[in-house]
Amino acid sequence: MRQELVARQLDEQIAARFPVGQRLRILDVGMGRGAQTLRLARAGHEVTGLESDPALLGAAEAALAVEPDGIRERVRLIEGDCREAGVHFLPGGFDVVLCHEVLLSSQEPDAMLAGLARMLAPRGLLSLLIRNADALALGPGLAGDWAGALAVFDADTAADRRGAPVRADRLEALTSALAGIAAPLHAWYGVEVFTGWSANRPAAVGDEPARLLAAEDRAGRTDPYRRIAALLHLCGARDTRETGPAA
Repeated sequence: MRQELVARQLDEQIAARFPVGQRLRILDVGMGRGAQTLRLARAGHEVTGLESDPALLGAAEAALAVEPDGIRERVRLIEGDCREAGVHFLPGGFDVVLCHEVLLSSQEPDAMLAGLARMLAPRGLLSLLIRNADALALGPGLAGDWAGALAVFDADTAADRRGAPVRADRLEALTSALAGIAAPLHAWYGVEVFTGWSANRPAAVGDEPARLLAAEDRAGRTDPYRRIAALLHLCGARDTRETGPAA
């Protein structure tokens, strides 16, 4: 569900920003098992996946190995720290940079975002998927945990699905951060408005996945629903007047 929603939103932004049929240079930072990396390669783009976890990198390599030759030729997988993208790549080398859920484990998000922005070519697109700090109270609130809800109204951390603490960010703060790195917010979406909260997840999925996907897709584009999504998908874009990487 999450991957499909983000894919739809990302494709929408790519189609609006680049000519139809253009083969884009895409960097997927913290690619995990490579779901978006492989999907974008199948669409004809040249994709580089960067992953620091050897197990996840191995899973991505295994998935790539069964793809046709033409797709494998368009993909490069690299093991490396997401915080050190500048070590592996030259500034301005990518039309699109994905950073999906990587900030959840980042202690220095501003530095990471600035580094990723340097990877963007003029008119480049930066795609971020973050935990929504402005809606953290919904999870415990829907579960009837009022003390838990009160405790997280002003929090900047959340528990992931395994209970481990992860970073959460606020739309206003990231909007300011993106403006500061010369990739101002161009569009944003909510992801998992209905299914992102543990109290709702099992019942919400049900046996109508197509209707659920349609409802999530609609809610993620519509106020006020998108503001209470578990995750936010932010797309920052290089100004057309930008001629070089951010300082």
